[in-house]
Amino acid sequence: MRTLIVGVVLFGLATMAGAVDAPVATVGSQTITRAQLEAHVRAKLIELDNQRYEALREGLDEMIADDLFKQEAKARGIAPEALEKQEIESKIPAATDAEIKKVYDDNKEQLGEATLDSVKPQILDYLKQQKEAERRDAFITELKGKYKTTVALQPPVVEVSTGGRPSRGGGTNAPVTIIAFSDYECPFCKRAEGSVSKVMSTYGDKVRYVHRDFPLPFHEHARPAAEAARCAEAQGKFWEYHDKLFASQDLSPDKLKELATQLGLDRSKFDECLAKQPYDAGIEKDIADGAEVGVSGTPAFFINGRLLSGAQPFEKFKEVIDEELARPKTPKT
Repeated sequence: MRTLIVGVVLFGLATMAGAVDAPVATVGSQTITRAQLEAHVRAKLIELDNQRYEALREGLDEMIADDLFKQEAKARGIAPEALEKQEIESKIPAATDAEIKKVYDDNKEQLGEATLDSVKPQILDYLKQQKEAERRDAFITELKGKYKTTVALQPPVVEVSTGGRPSRGGGTNAPVTIIAFSDYECPFCKRAEGSVSKVMSTYGDKVRYVHRDFPLPFHEHARPAAEAARCAEAQGKFWEYHDKLFASQDLSPDKLKELATQLGLDRSKFDECLAKQPYDAGIEKDIADGAEVGVSGTPAFFINGRLLSGAQPFEKFKEVIDEELARPKTPKT
């Protein structure tokens, strides 16, 4: 019986291998296999996998929330709509003048010449929706504690290497590893640094954060900045220099050297390193590895292999990190 099972498994594997190696096109004397095709479009396939998961997860969350509301409404002997009014609508605090003013100040550039009074109704609607969403999330969390809720839907995970790049936060034993592909000139990367900073201060040694370079070709100063950061790394000041690059609006050659002086680096060694560009191959390796795992723009974060793309708010990082911390871990070997 065991021989039969092994034979069936081997046959299945052989069939799969045959399907991967099967030709999908021929061009003259050249053959294109399924494996070659999938390797060619791997980045797109990874992106599609993530989009599919997000759609499934969003739908699942809606169904879970709906079931939780129905069960709680039944327990209280009321309709779900009455529960909505009782626990959501009646518990939304009114927006304060300070909150209204903050939204206005934070969006002045987009609002142009509009006065606070003229846009106040829209701001009030926005704040009401925001507070309603926050209260709904909090209530659903309460209900999940009351009615045991488990989620078996698994996110797509991509194997991503650290590339030997420096890390901050927890070491290799940290339960969560974030590998970022980033560009020092990218405005979205700069914006995301605020979320990353909050992640590190919130989770401490539970998170290991790794930076890998992905300078975009249309950013004139991104590649030299990546070289400069590696030159600073050679003198033991990578993260200090990394932070200064993201905080600076100027990444000109003179500014890169000025930042080195501010950190007390040996300028002659730094300038020589910057001129010789000894880390060019390493940066190319980061770019190639990023492209292979689906990175097409920056920033791209892989949280335990789960792709989080773009300048996401802290809450999105928190959602994924908390899920990973709650996930049973396989002992490391």
